[in-house]
Amino acid sequence: MNKSLRKAVIAGNWKMNKTPAEAAALINEMKPLVADADCDVVLCVPYVDIPAALEAAKGSNIKIGAENVHFKASGAYTGEISAEMLTALGVEYVVIGHSERRQYFGETDQTVNLRSLAALNAGLKAIICVGETLEQRELGYTETLLKYQTKMALTNVTAEQLKNVIIAYEPVWAIGTGVTATDDQANEGNKYVRDAIAEAYGADVAETVTVQYGGSMNAKNAEGLLSKEHVDGGLIGGASLKAADFSVIVKAASK
Repeated sequence: MNKSLRKAVIAGNWKMNKTPAEAAALINEMKPLVADADCDVVLCVPYVDIPAALEAAKGSNIKIGAENVHFKASGAYTGEISAEMLTALGVEYVVIGHSERRQYFGETDQTVNLRSLAALNAGLKAIICVGETLEQRELGYTETLLKYQTKMALTNVTAEQLKNVIIAYEPVWAIGTGVTATDDQANEGNKYVRDAIAEAYGADVAETVTVQYGGSMNAKNAEGLLSKEHVDGGLIGGASLKAADFSVIVKAASK
C-alpha cells in the first residue's frame, strides 16, 4: 500500500448471507472493533439488508454498499435494482462484475461497463471486479486478460469519474476455494490492473486509483498481502461475515 498516493479500502462482500436482523447484529458487533481504522471500511450487503445495515452503521465509520446494480434507470427488468434506487436509500458503494455474477448470471465485460457507467453517473462509488480463471493463468494470459477487462470496464469513464472507482483483482481460481494468490501473485495482478489504467489515463492518474485484492483474503494472510506496493486493500468474502476476522484485516490495512 502507498497511502500517500491513494486510499486503502477494506470492503466486505457478504454475498447471499444474513437476514436484516442478523446484518444489524453483525454490524453492531463490528463497530467498536473497526472504529479506529486508518482505512476506509465498507460492507456490501444483500439488497434486503441495506436499510437495516444503514441504520446499524449510522454514526460509525462503516459505509454501506450493494452487491450489484442494473444499467437502466427503470423498466421491465424483473428482479433488478437501479442506481437511483440505491442512492435513494443512502448507499455509497456498489460491487460490479464479481466473478460469481459473471459465472452464474451471464455478466459480460460489456454489461460490467454499462453497470459501472450507471453507478458512476448516479454518484455511486464502483468496486469493479476483474480476474482470470486458472486455465487462463496457466496459458499465460493473466496480464492480457486483466488489462483487457480493466480497460473494457472503464470504457467512457472520465478521469473525473475514475476518482470514484476501485478495481478489485479477484483471481477466479481463488474465489471461495480457500486457495489464495501468493503475496507476489496478488501484487503482480494488481500491477497489471494499474498498468492498464496508466495506458488509458496516464501514469500519474493510475497511481491515485485504489486497487484491491480479493480472493480468500483472511485474518491470517491479510498482513502479507497488504504489505505489497500495489495492494491497496481487500474485497473480503467469508471473513467479512465474522466480526473478529474482519477487524484483523482492517487493522492490517491500518498500519
